[in-house]
Amino acid sequence: MTDEILNLSEDQLDALREIGNVGAGNSATALSQIISRKIDMSVPKVAIMPLGDVPDVVGGPDAMVVGVFLRVYGLAPGSVLFLLPRDSAFYLIDMLMGKERGSTKTLDFMDESALMEIGNILAGSYLNALSHFTKLTLLPSIPALALDMAGAILSVVLVQLGQMGDHALVIETEFLSEDDGIRGHFFLIPDPGSLNTILTAVGVK
Repeated sequence: MTDEILNLSEDQLDALREIGNVGAGNSATALSQIISRKIDMSVPKVAIMPLGDVPDVVGGPDAMVVGVFLRVYGLAPGSVLFLLPRDSAFYLIDMLMGKERGSTKTLDFMDESALMEIGNILAGSYLNALSHFTKLTLLPSIPALALDMAGAILSVVLVQLGQMGDHALVIETEFLSEDDGIRGHFFLIPDPGSLNTILTAVGVK
């Protein structure tokens, strides 16, 4: 399974980058509408990396982050992980709840529900674009949320992906609000067995 990931051609990586671009564009638009602010997104990066290296993307394993995790079901199963630095998550809550910036210091049940719903909307937007692009049916699970160190959150994801090999194909997009208050990373991690399905669907084998 892992060999399939490690031996992707440049054409295949380009196709996956384009998929990421379409999905992330949809998600960025959805987030902009929710918070009524412009959201910029970076060009999606497609990387094959050991799962243990993912925390380094968001500041290292000890960085405090809010993570929203969903499984993707359907013809190309996988995982979606949305990681926000803790301060960005608190600022997002301030905006959603109409509070002054800096008001949120901890997350209560309502705050967690709001962040999970945002994760749900972003993942849904991403998967709708991906479904449209590939003509594959993809459905998100109910999201799970955690506020913890990036390394600890990833260890939970590792349990979910334990049967899938130690490398992941990660399509990563960075979101940034116009005032720099919100910075988030969105990861799409297809299960290794899903890669052929996705690549065949977009005509790149």
